[in-house]
Amino acid sequence: MTMLINSPETVVADALRGMAAAHPELDVDVERRIVVRRDARAGGRVGLVSGGGSGHEPLHGGFVGHGMLSAACPGEVFTSPVPDQMLRAATAVDAGQGVLFVVKNYTGDVLNFEMAAELAGEDGLRIERVLVHDDVAVTGNPAERRGTGATLFVEKIAGAAAEEGAPLERVASIARRVAESSRSFGVALSACTTPAKGSPTFDLPDGELELGIGIHGEPGRERRPVMPAREIARVTVDAVLAELAEVGPADGPVLALVNGMGATPLLELYGFHAEVAGVLAERGVPVARALVGNYVTSLDMAGCSVTLCRADEELLRLWDAPVQTPAMRWGR
Repeated sequence: MTMLINSPETVVADALRGMAAAHPELDVDVERRIVVRRDARAGGRVGLVSGGGSGHEPLHGGFVGHGMLSAACPGEVFTSPVPDQMLRAATAVDAGQGVLFVVKNYTGDVLNFEMAAELAGEDGLRIERVLVHDDVAVTGNPAERRGTGATLFVEKIAGAAAEEGAPLERVASIARRVAESSRSFGVALSACTTPAKGSPTFDLPDGELELGIGIHGEPGRERRPVMPAREIARVTVDAVLAELAEVGPADGPVLALVNGMGATPLLELYGFHAEVAGVLAERGVPVARALVGNYVTSLDMAGCSVTLCRADEELLRLWDAPVQTPAMRWGR
């Protein structure tokens, strides 16, 4: 497999060096693996820290900046960062108002952020955590759902609340409300290839697709012959709405994210969004805001995911608030 890299061993460090060169408004510590906004401590704001395995770019480093994250901790590809990274990040952004950890629901991330919170507490930092578990492809216990596209909604909306000067408890409460009000479902047209392995993470024959994939190269819960975009949209949206019904109101507006998995061009993603919007209209679900693009990816996987979040007036106002990061910019 040909890749635009020097070697699998240096791929994350090389990417961080490139981020530092492209975004001087960020402090990028390549050796210690943290990305921090330069004005993180200005204004006495609550700090927001997130992180996870690399390979999902622009998540999380691309969301560091005004109106979103204060810092991000990238791990190796599909591998959780370590507690020391998280503690360094929390210390770097703490302005005396506390720090919120945004954690995707994967065992390594959960355990390491929990350990980092304990260490930070011993150092006198106030820490709150919010767990993102939005992937409805994981059936059974809702607490076992994986964290995927809703992470973007949590980081944007909680980041806006922190930018406004909300206290830690309020920022955490808003973040949890967004997490609990969001559901996602992903589809793959091809598997991804990790730099270390150099071959697809699962076998997907030509002419077939996977429904319910994860962002770490996990196969889906069902395999079907390739369908037109409108049929994929129906399956995807109905899977999300079936689980979102527990949030309500059923006719309430939603934030909609049509997210590319890394190798699907915008031409296809916008066409798919047209089908998603059509299905939502048929189901009587108004779309208050929409975002289309590659935001929570899985290396070079072809496919997409759909994330919907029930959004009231407060959440919409915070979504619309100015943001300026490498990957998301509006209102400034």
